[in-house]
Amino acid sequence: MASAALGDELSCSICLNLYMEPVSLRCGHNFCRDCIVTALDTQEGSRVYSCPECREEYVERPTLEKNRKLCNIVENFRSTQLKEEKSEILCTYCLNSPVAAIKTCLQCEISMCAEHLTAHNKTMDHVLIEPTLSFGSKKCSIHKKILEYFCSEDAVCLCVSCCLVGKHKGHEVELLEEALEKKKEKLRNILEKLTMTKETAEKNVQNLQDQKRKAQEKADDEKKRVTALYEDIRRQLEVQEQRVLSEISRQVEEVSQTVDDLTKQLEIQKNELSKKIGHIENLCNMTDPITVLQDQESDTGDQNVEESSVHNLDDFMISLVLHKSITDLITNMQLKNNLYTQDGTDLLLDGKTAGDFVALSDDLRTVSDSETQMVKPELPQRFTKYSQVMSMESFSHGRHYWEVEVGDFGDCGYWDVAVCYPSIERDGKESSIGYNNKSWSFCVKENEYGYLHDSQKEPLYPESPVQRLGIYLDYEGGRLSFYQLSDPIRHLHTFTTTFTEPLHAAFYVFNGAWVKIVSPVFSIKPSFTT
Repeated sequence: MASAALGDELSCSICLNLYMEPVSLRCGHNFCRDCIVTALDTQEGSRVYSCPECREEYVERPTLEKNRKLCNIVENFRSTQLKEEKSEILCTYCLNSPVAAIKTCLQCEISMCAEHLTAHNKTMDHVLIEPTLSFGSKKCSIHKKILEYFCSEDAVCLCVSCCLVGKHKGHEVELLEEALEKKKEKLRNILEKLTMTKETAEKNVQNLQDQKRKAQEKADDEKKRVTALYEDIRRQLEVQEQRVLSEISRQVEEVSQTVDDLTKQLEIQKNELSKKIGHIENLCNMTDPITVLQDQESDTGDQNVEESSVHNLDDFMISLVLHKSITDLITNMQLKNNLYTQDGTDLLLDGKTAGDFVALSDDLRTVSDSETQMVKPELPQRFTKYSQVMSMESFSHGRHYWEVEVGDFGDCGYWDVAVCYPSIERDGKESSIGYNNKSWSFCVKENEYGYLHDSQKEPLYPESPVQRLGIYLDYEGGRLSFYQLSDPIRHLHTFTTTFTEPLHAAFYVFNGAWVKIVSPVFSIKPSFTT
């Protein structure tokens, strides 16, 4: 009985079950968190909140404080109760020979075996439940009667007396079974939604894991490719280094051979001179005039030794070989690993589309804002409301890359670097780049960078002012990327979509802004990005 009494004290007055995550109101009463939240939700419309226990009113929705001490007590009690319920519940009447009970009567608070249950049912029509030792949660804590009704207004279980008298009198009530079915139906709907949400979350997690795996696989492939590339570069560098070193060695060998040949010639000449000097010295020492005077060989003493010279190393030749080696290396690497499938094609601006305040350079590569309106023929292609221009070239397939320069941040007005469909409007608000679903832009307006599409602008904060942009378009892949060509290169933003029309480069300039196309359009090899 002491356990039952403690169970009553540890039971929520709304659901009449042991507290689940008990929380306290300012008045000091405790409730299950879910129970009091549901009760307060039902009071939301009246703008007046009250405690289901003492009816104390709150002008604002009361804050719920977790009762940690009560939570620990309930958990300890629940553990003890579970241990007790694991033991067999015996028939109250079978004292001498204990027999397991099959039902418990809530009114009588007794448990009975089959024999005593038959006798009990003949005399009484009471509510029977599965065998239990806990009766407090099944009865009204005030009237000690069986809980048979549910008050939807206060979200509490009631006995028949609660419905007739007291604070619940006049409230809308229903049988517990009916309320249970409604609650279960609601819970089933919630469960179905939660299950679907969980499945979606699991799919998203799986997709993210797949993306992570694919990214890692791609990174591994790229590492292998880059490693092989640099190994090839190192190997070719060694080959070209040997070419230059061989040329130096060849010149050294040539100079050395020349020196050796000249040295041999001088040695022979030196020996001949030594012999002649010895002969003349002998003549000078003779006393016989006839022998000395008749000697003809000694009269030719004017034998000159020619000055020997050797050409030095040809340093220009070495530099030339070095230059050629480096040029050959670069050419070879371009042939093997070139980013581009072909030479770049010019990206030129279409003067027929330029607005009246748009000035184009003679080479059709620079667009700038004009302070004065220019008289231009009326054409259906021309932008009439905004200072915009499109490129002549369009892209309907493949991968492409080009670069532009823009005015310094803060010094130059507003500009957009974009792509657009040829079907973009040419007049009215819908013709403004980025403010429709036919154009995608990286822009600067009011000293703020951002990306813009379909009137949705999001700010970007590069670490340094953007002066040069790289634009990469993958038409089939539905990707448009903008890069800041700084040191190091930084990714700014990527649009992902499905392109349905050819795309033109497009530009908007205002308040002194300018944009210059500084590179051709290069077609990108698929192997470089896949």
